[in-house]
Amino acid sequence: MDRRTFLKTGAVGAGAAALAACSEGEQAAAAGADAPSRPRQARRLSMVTTWPPNFPGLGDMALRTAQMIGELTQGSLDVRVYADGELVPALESFDAVSTGAADMYHGAEYYWQGKAKGFSFFTAVPMGLTANEMFAWHHFGGGKELHQELSAQFNIIAFPAGNTTHQMGGWFKKEINSLEDFRGLRMRIPGLGGDVIQQLGATTVTLPGGEIFQSLQSGAIDASEWVGPWNDLAFGLYRVAPYYYGPGFHEPGSGLHCGVNLDVWNSLTEFEQLAIQRACDWATHMSIAEYSHQNAAALQTLANEHGVTVRSFPDDVWARLEEASMDVVSTIGNSDPLTKRIYDSYMAARERSMLWASVSDGPYLRFRRQGGDAAPQ
Repeated sequence: MDRRTFLKTGAVGAGAAALAACSEGEQAAAAGADAPSRPRQARRLSMVTTWPPNFPGLGDMALRTAQMIGELTQGSLDVRVYADGELVPALESFDAVSTGAADMYHGAEYYWQGKAKGFSFFTAVPMGLTANEMFAWHHFGGGKELHQELSAQFNIIAFPAGNTTHQMGGWFKKEINSLEDFRGLRMRIPGLGGDVIQQLGATTVTLPGGEIFQSLQSGAIDASEWVGPWNDLAFGLYRVAPYYYGPGFHEPGSGLHCGVNLDVWNSLTEFEQLAIQRACDWATHMSIAEYSHQNAAALQTLANEHGVTVRSFPDDVWARLEEASMDVVSTIGNSDPLTKRIYDSYMAARERSMLWASVSDGPYLRFRRQGGDAAPQ
């Protein structure tokens, strides 16, 4: 299958579902987007990221996206990836692309919530959408249009380009047996998840990933979330905090994005624009597959080689987490008119997804593991 057929039919391996998930307008554009008979002279684009150099999973998503853009355009676009600090610091990526100092970024949209509250909904909010539900909302539930309206205010157009799937609740130095155990707890947990556990009486601490192990070891913090078994195992967190809780409430399907400077975007050919969108969709599906595999393998390693048992928060904690999450998300969602429209669309998607999951994935997964011992204790 050649590059042109790939773009028009959207049928390739793990990305097939993603490529089929375009709107009717995109399909029409795909049908009319003629690839050049020969590649034009390569145009080099810079992609800055919020990830450390050679970072597994998260950094791989950026590299995969850039590589696929080059392959689909037969080299007419050459995207060079720059990790955190190589061109700009991680949290300056958005401004760099907005002003044109860089052409593209790869990162988590909730990093930009200081620019506009609505950005949080496009990565993750507490008790929100799972990875597949996020992608469904983007393509079919109105999420894409709202995201692009928001990003355009900053001279950017953004597309989903990765997802870490369901994150874990975190590593704790002491057991969590009731709500009372959160009072006075010092926990590393950023963003809206931190706002939620503050309502449970905890104190939140913001730390980069590289400082988590030392902070747990020294007693500077009592608990920390990071990502999931794959990335958590790499940090060796089981050695300093023996109690592992899951699932997480704060990031049930963390979407990552590729943002492109709008002036750069408008200067591209229709075919190149389509190639970027298809590369981003493909990267999203590949990351979901990779995290699903790697987290499962890493959890086996944690259990079989390190004796880690996954625990679940008690029922009274879950009830309070749900209540506090809805309060925090509602407050953010009603902060301004555009964020209110994003919030309303997101919550409508959440309601639909909850109804479907209640008769599909939820019961099936419970029945599938009956008699097993893999469920959190």
